[in-house]
This record gives sequence, C-alpha cells and structure tokens, in this order.
Amino acid sequence: MQHRDLIAIPDFTTAELHRLLDLAESMRTGSYDRKPLAGKSLAMIFMKASTRTRVSFEVGTWQLGGHALFLSPRDVQLGRGEPIADTARVLSSYVDGIMIRTFSHSEVEELASFAGVPVINGLTDLLHPCQVLADLLTVRQHLGGWEGKRIAWIGDGNNMANSWLNAAFRLGFELRLACPEGYDPDPEILARARAVAPVTVYRDPAEAMDGAHVVNTDVWTSMGQEEEQVQREKAFAGYQVTPSLMDRAAHDAIFLHCLPAHRGEEVAAEVIDGPQSRVWDEAENRLHVQKAIMAVLMGGEKLT
Repeated sequence: MQHRDLIAIPDFTTAELHRLLDLAESMRTGSYDRKPLAGKSLAMIFMKASTRTRVSFEVGTWQLGGHALFLSPRDVQLGRGEPIADTARVLSSYVDGIMIRTFSHSEVEELASFAGVPVINGLTDLLHPCQVLADLLTVRQHLGGWEGKRIAWIGDGNNMANSWLNAAFRLGFELRLACPEGYDPDPEILARARAVAPVTVYRDPAEAMDGAHVVNTDVWTSMGQEEEQVQREKAFAGYQVTPSLMDRAAHDAIFLHCLPAHRGEEVAAEVIDGPQSRVWDEAENRLHVQKAIMAVLMGGEKLT
C-alpha cells in the first residue's frame, strides 16, 4: 500500500500545509477527539538525545490511541553497524510508522526509501521540519498567520534556518536571515526559496531585525559540534538577541527558540523570559503538530 513520509516541509503542498496546521489547531484547542492510531505503533529511533521530540511524540501517539517504542542506539542494531535498509525492512513488519532523530540526513532518506511504512524526520543535521511546523502554528496562534509578516532568523544557518527556508518556499512569507560569514544556510535550499519568496541573507542582525514580526534563534553550538564552541563564540559575537535588538522589531513581535536555550549566549534572559517570548507555547505546539502529522501519515486523516 502506498504511504507518505515527512522528510522535509515541501513534502506537503501549500494547501496541504494549511490543512495540516488546521488539524493541529483543532488538536491544540481540544476540539479533535478521534483516536486514529488505535491499535497502531510508532517506532522512535533516537541516534541523538532529545527532551521535546521524545516526550511529544510518545505522548502524542498515546493521545491518538497508539503506542510508541523508544529505541536508542543501544536498542537498535544501527548503533552496531546493521545496514539502514535492513532495519527499515524489519521495523516495517512490526510497526505502522517510524520517527527518527539522527545526525546525517542521508540516513533518514535511506530509511524512508526502504521502509514500507511512513517515516517522519524528527531532526537531522540538515533539517528540523517538525519544529518549524510547530513554530508556524505558534505564529498562527499569536499573530493570526504569516501572510504579510516578516520573519527574522538570527544566528547559525543550521537545520532550523534550512527548514524556515523550506517553509518560505511553500508559503511565500518574507524571511530575513542574519548569519555570520561561513555559517550560511544550505545553498540549494536557499536558492530554491529565493526563487519564489522574498528571502534575504544579512551579516548585520540589526538589519534583519528591522520591522520583524517573528524573531527566531537557536544555540550557536549544536549537538555534535562541541569542539567548535570557542570558534563559534567568536564568529557569533554580536548575534545575541538582546532587548535592544528586539526594539528594532515590530512592537507586537514575538520571540521563538526551539530550545534548549543558552541564556547569555544566543539570547538574553530578559528576552526569552520576557513578555514577547512565546517559547513555551512553541514547545507545546510540537505535540499538536506531530499529532496532526501522525494522524495524516499513519491514521488516515485526509489533507483535502
């Protein structure tokens, strides 16, 4: 039977993304009460540790009537060199969906190409689609939507920046990225988004922040980059989201961060803990968005 995966945001059309976020919103407000995953199981492979991804997927599966299995590198043979194709085939005979959080994006693509069940990208070094979908739900929740809004990304051109570019590619909003030299987003993803949406890369965070309605950042050093910490601290000096930088944004701007956050590095405590911060709603929205994704990919909900 044909199935769909969520490897990257453009896997869904523009209309499907709107419908997916409608479904997530009905889950957020409590008006959705179906159990489309009754009798179904999700395998969750974690080659990278996680708080939000693990808890939100596990709780979300249960809330939709299903069961989630947590598989760390100690629990699957991937950690001891079993080919990804073999793992994909075996798991597909047991479960109804696979979520994987790992380092190399090619691992997720290979898993999806051999799996007989839907595969969900829980994070790779290239992309973090579930997080940016949760961010979009948060923008809708607090600003009514992204149409006519300016979204700013301050910091590393990492998997989050790449996923924001993918979202701009599909949804057409204005995206301004401020990245230090040498830390730009993926060039192909950037070029594709630029072809259809007003996307600009700046070196000066203040320029990117001017009039922004959504201000977004992430840690300067992600998991697996610890040896680059000192070099990155130098490169990102001046990229901290401070109250004075926030003053350049629109008066009703909201601040987002995918967490975990390092107060005093990429963001000042006064910002992330201040009145414009929506990071806790954003974290909660991981649950609602991922439930919507699972309901569609594994539970038969339609996006038409």
